[in-house]
Amino acid sequence: MNSSEFILLHTTGFGENSVILHTLSKEYGRKGFFVKNISRRPVSPMFFPLAILEADIYENDRSRLFNVRNIALRHPLAGIRNDLKKSAISIFISEVLYRVTREGVRDIDLYEMCEKNILLLDALKEDFCNFHLYFLLEFIIALGFSPEEENLEPFTGDLSGQVSRFMKRPFSEAMLMPLTGDQRNGIAERLLRYIEYHTEAAVNVNSLKVLHEIFR
Repeated sequence: MNSSEFILLHTTGFGENSVILHTLSKEYGRKGFFVKNISRRPVSPMFFPLAILEADIYENDRSRLFNVRNIALRHPLAGIRNDLKKSAISIFISEVLYRVTREGVRDIDLYEMCEKNILLLDALKEDFCNFHLYFLLEFIIALGFSPEEENLEPFTGDLSGQVSRFMKRPFSEAMLMPLTGDQRNGIAERLLRYIEYHTEAAVNVNSLKVLHEIFR
């Protein structure tokens, strides 16, 4: 048995009262964990996207899915769960991480970047409608790629000017940078294409449509 902390990216129901947690952690990287005998209705705060959890991990040499018990929230993240816009951003971020990160790949720096940004999003009181763009650029760096203007321009095209200005501003100013809903959505789509090209992963993020509607 090993105690571990992890970020929840996605859940898959298994039978009537079990669930598979798709997670990101320092110890295991991207990995699925199996939870037995737990109700999925109503949805527990533990199962919200980007929940930071801690649990006891029971490793099994005969299965890729380890069992977890004694799950607890490490951080309440009430600022995210109680705000519709923040919740939409967290769903988007969790879907990006779920689709791009690969099972078994362990990256401590990536985990720490994600944890830092989750806690930052939770703490922000206002002016966070550009946060998902900031996260995508941070994610690109964490993946080992260089989001320099000349590297991004083939993907950002007519939005290159806005992306360049966004990247050069401090965080607080980047959050206040005026963008239309279409510009914000277009930048996100093109950064996702950049990630898709460099990781060779299919990044079809359905939740981006929801963000576009919320942040019009």
